[in-house]
Amino acid sequence: MPFYLSKYACLKWLEKPCVYHIKRDELYELDIKAFEFLEKCHKGCEGDNEEFINYCIEEGILSHVKDASQRPPVIKSPEPSLRYLELQITERCNLRCRHCYIKENRPIELTLKDIEKVLKEFEMLQGLRVLISGGEPLLHSEFEKFNEILPEFFLRKVLFTNGILLNREILKKLNVDEIQISIDGLQRGHEALRGKGTFKRVMNALELTIKEGFDVSVATMVHRDNLDEFDQMENLFKDLGIREWNVDVPCATGRLKLHPGFQLKPEEAGRYLRYGFGGGIHSSLEGFACGLHLMAVMADGGIAKCSFYGENPVGTIKDGLMECWTRIRPVRLEELKCDCEYIDSCRGGCRYRARLSGDEYGKDPYRCEVYKEG
Repeated sequence: MPFYLSKYACLKWLEKPCVYHIKRDELYELDIKAFEFLEKCHKGCEGDNEEFINYCIEEGILSHVKDASQRPPVIKSPEPSLRYLELQITERCNLRCRHCYIKENRPIELTLKDIEKVLKEFEMLQGLRVLISGGEPLLHSEFEKFNEILPEFFLRKVLFTNGILLNREILKKLNVDEIQISIDGLQRGHEALRGKGTFKRVMNALELTIKEGFDVSVATMVHRDNLDEFDQMENLFKDLGIREWNVDVPCATGRLKLHPGFQLKPEEAGRYLRYGFGGGIHSSLEGFACGLHLMAVMADGGIAKCSFYGENPVGTIKDGLMECWTRIRPVRLEELKCDCEYIDSCRGGCRYRARLSGDEYGKDPYRCEVYKEG
């Protein structure tokens, strides 16, 4: 009986040949022999390496069921590879969060044609995850049409949302693999940033999303009104079965500049970056600072190394992802003005926070606090 690549397995040629399981978000590096074998499994194959085949079946890479989906061509990616794309499809939002890096909610968005072009280019570059963000992406004027084309792409689709608009009807139709919901504390902490009445609504959306079977992650920002809520949040999210909890400190940009009372000094906020669980990046390269495999496409068509650098784009979608990616120079750890023993695990922290502190090659003072006590 022949074997086939499973519905969610896709071959990618990054720095090394790989197979990516989209649903599990697992990347497996391969030698040439294993890669060539799996390449034949698009149309069906048989092999005598029983141990390897059994492993692939256990991991959901191979199946006896033929999947007729047309996979993208496997082309050698640039180095470093572009693995994650933040796709800001709109700046429209239904909230005015006090810490948002977008100062004003402008009624601008990418056209459906531009979005499709970007996704095709990202797939050709052997991309792994597209991070669908905003604003509130569900407010894109053609979100339903956008959602309809998502299954065409062999990428892991992650929707970033404030959760307010999620309901059972929308969740039933969503063609994404993961939903990341922003929850910035318990009721007091969350509503201090996002407005009165939002906590109950977002928690209802979180529980409903879990019941509908999505992988669910949570993003939390450290601020003055949620510092005593982290232990409770950790227990709550673990009990709910959250896949990943990302904790970060908002950068002093955008709307946060208008609400300085929410800003914390590194010695106040840094230690809270120890919270969080799950996640991680797929990388086979060492010795580079953060953002090695990431690029952002903004709602106005600009392209930058991440969304915080949106005001300093390296190009636009008219230039193409490949051209813009070659304009972003990866930063090596040896270039940083970091001198502690934890640099390999810290990777210099956030370069944008270091920039705000006065030197893009300097230290991220918030991340330094995490490692101060070893």
